Amino acid sequence: MTTLDVDAVKAFVMVADLQSFTRAAEALASTQATISVKLRRLEEKLGARLIERTPRRVRLSPRGAAFLPAARDFIAAHERAIAEFASAPCRLSLGFVDHVAGPELPALLAQLNAHDPTLTLKVKIDTTTMLMAALDEGGLDAVIVHNEDDRRPGTPLSATHYGWYASPGFEWRREDPLPLAMLSMCETCPDRLRSTEALEQAGLAWSETFVGGGGSALNLAVSAGVAVAALAHRVAPPGVIEVSAKLGLPPLPPSQIILHCNALSPRARDALRVLTTAFREHRTS
Repeated sequence: MTTLDVDAVKAFVMVADLQSFTRAAEALASTQATISVKLRRLEEKLGARLIERTPRRVRLSPRGAAFLPAARDFIAAHERAIAEFASAPCRLSLGFVDHVAGPELPALLAQLNAHDPTLTLKVKIDTTTMLMAALDEGGLDAVIVHNEDDRRPGTPLSATHYGWYASPGFEWRREDPLPLAMLSMCETCPDRLRSTEALEQAGLAWSETFVGGGGSALNLAVSAGVAVAALAHRVAPPGVIEVSAKLGLPPLPPSQIILHCNALSPRARDALRVLTTAFREHRTS
């Protein structure tokens, strides 16, 4: 009877999800060589090639694709069995800034659940200012936010790039103040400063036409043609268009995305590492 090694199956699932031996090693706090050895031994036990690897690409073989659902079930059953003997449930409270919580967020959460199905996860989406305050007060374990203060240590994850977005039918006369939709009324909010400072440096007047209580509200206002908004390219809603050239608006500076976290239990720390590794992979794909 063939006995499967849990760590080897985890390595296979991580390589399959991230399509990278390097990222899989990072997520599992291992090395690329170790991941390769575990995968080769798993393939030898199963008598089938699971991963097709070329210098440019990593992908599942047909047998690997067929094995992946069973591999996920195998890991989930193992984690549930271990959790039966845990002294307390593992919890992880995460915060994402609006412009970071893009279309890949459901896939990231699914990946985190596949890694540890017994993890209790809490997610909050808000502005950088509010999330950092919640982190400092202990209401969140970790946040992925814009880098507001270079003096505060954090882990760089990626850069976010912005543009000016409006509905296709939006009209603006340059002699009038540009109507803006913004996330926050806070004068120091980085999302607000990004747009207003760029306009003021370009000598363009603006007016605060809409203030949203979150990214969804802001997107509704832009889609309705109420105003223009500075949005991250990855989270601009369907149906709106980038209007920088059309309206003669100034370029917007990119924002560095940073991870900040409080002290975590080993299990929660492992889950966060899996999440941030997958986050980097999605942002570069």
